Amino acid sequence: MNSVPEIAHLDSPRKVQSVSFGGDATLVHTTVGQMDNNVWIICRGGQALVIDAATDAPFLLELLEQLEVDVTDVLTTHQHFDHVQALNEVLEATGARHHAGRADAPDLPAAADETYGTDDGSPEQLRLAGSALAELSLTTVELRGHTPGGIAVIGHGRAFVGDSVFPGGVGKTDNAQDFTQLVDDVEQRILSLPGDTRIHPGHGDSTTVAEEKPKVSEWRQRGW
Repeated sequence: MNSVPEIAHLDSPRKVQSVSFGGDATLVHTTVGQMDNNVWIICRGGQALVIDAATDAPFLLELLEQLEVDVTDVLTTHQHFDHVQALNEVLEATGARHHAGRADAPDLPAAADETYGTDDGSPEQLRLAGSALAELSLTTVELRGHTPGGIAVIGHGRAFVGDSVFPGGVGKTDNAQDFTQLVDDVEQRILSLPGDTRIHPGHGDSTTVAEEKPKVSEWRQRGW
C-alpha cells in the first residue's frame, strides 16, 4: 500500500484540494486556465513554494491569501507559455525568489534568481529562500527534450515533473533526438525513484513510477 497520499482528479478549474506532505507540511493542488494546468503549492511553517504560476493570477493570489502563507519561492518547471502567464504577477505581488532550469531561464518572462542543471544530470538541492521550506530538503533534476532545460522537483515520495512525463508517455518533442533525450532523462532521473513515488505532471492526473516504468520500451518503439 502506498503511504504517500493520493491526489484526486479535479474535474474543473479553480477547484482546490490538499494533502499532507513530508509530515508537517501541506501540498495544495489546483488547476487553472483552459488547458487545465496543474499548480502545486507546498506550505510549511507559514511559508509557501509555488510550482508553476501558470495562469489566472487573480485566482492564484486570492488562494494564496486564503492559505495565509508568505510565498517565499516560485519555481517554473519549463518555459512554455501556458506555465508562465501568471508568473510576473505572482512574483511582483509576493517578492518571491524565482527558480528555473538553467537552459530555459533566458526565455522566461521573469528573470530567475536561482537556476539548475548539472552537466552530469545529478540532483541539486533546491536553494529555497523560505527557511521552513528549505528544511524539507527538496531536490531538482533536469529533464531535457520537451524544452531545453525543464526541471522536476523531487521530495517526500513525490516528483513534480512539468510536461516531461504523463500517465502513458513522455511530453511532446519536436524531433527524434529530443524524444530520445527526454525518454533517457525520464528513465534515468524519475523512473529510477522508488516505485511508489507519485508523479505529478503539469496537466491531468498523477501516476506512479511503478505504473510507468514498465512502459518505457513501448514508448521507445512507438516513438512518442
